[in-house]
Amino acid sequence: MTMTSPINRRSMLIGTALLGVGGVAMARQPKPASARVGREALDRLIPTRIGDWTYRDSSGLVLPPPDALSDSLYSGLVTRNYTAPDRLPIMLLVAYSNVQDGMLQVHRPEVCYPAGGYRLSPTVVEEVPNGMGGNIPANTFSADGVSRTEQVLYWTRIGGFFPTSWFDQRVAVLRANLDGLIPDGVLVRVSTLAPDMASARADLTTFAAQMVRTSPPVARRLLVGAA
Repeated sequence: MTMTSPINRRSMLIGTALLGVGGVAMARQPKPASARVGREALDRLIPTRIGDWTYRDSSGLVLPPPDALSDSLYSGLVTRNYTAPDRLPIMLLVAYSNVQDGMLQVHRPEVCYPAGGYRLSPTVVEEVPNGMGGNIPANTFSADGVSRTEQVLYWTRIGGFFPTSWFDQRVAVLRANLDGLIPDGVLVRVSTLAPDMASARADLTTFAAQMVRTSPPVARRLLVGAA
């Protein structure tokens, strides 16, 4: 008859307990909430005709820093210029990532514009139409460069939240993690060349709302979530 020693029995119990804890940890580990959307797929989702505006080209936009994280940070990136008769030309940037965690988060424009030599006015938080009958919080600022002044309106969506600062962005990621999810995220930036925000605001907000309204349902979810 084989006897199990107290030491071996204790080791087995400890090992079983550790396996159980590991299983619970794996079960509670946050999982991506959304599937990856590639650059070509995102490009097809954004309309080339938005209200009075028509896609012209993709040059001249201020871009996020080309650092080592860029390829892993954005699964989809759209940059376009739109023009319209009797309206200001609009520059559009949509940067999407299906994974937003503590290490990978979308850049905010207040970072990339100074890197390009622009001086920024204080950022102002405004409620702007989301194209679906409601409003979302967005940020606006003026960027003064050597040869041009750009008026910028943008929002970030992290999961179901619209953070207006780095701190709020990190809180949005944490709240999703506590629900067992790694949220997706998008930066939507519309801008134009104008001397001040007062002269640009109407065209910027109109373009943004019409972009959401005329986009297919999949693109709407990426741009403004369940709104």
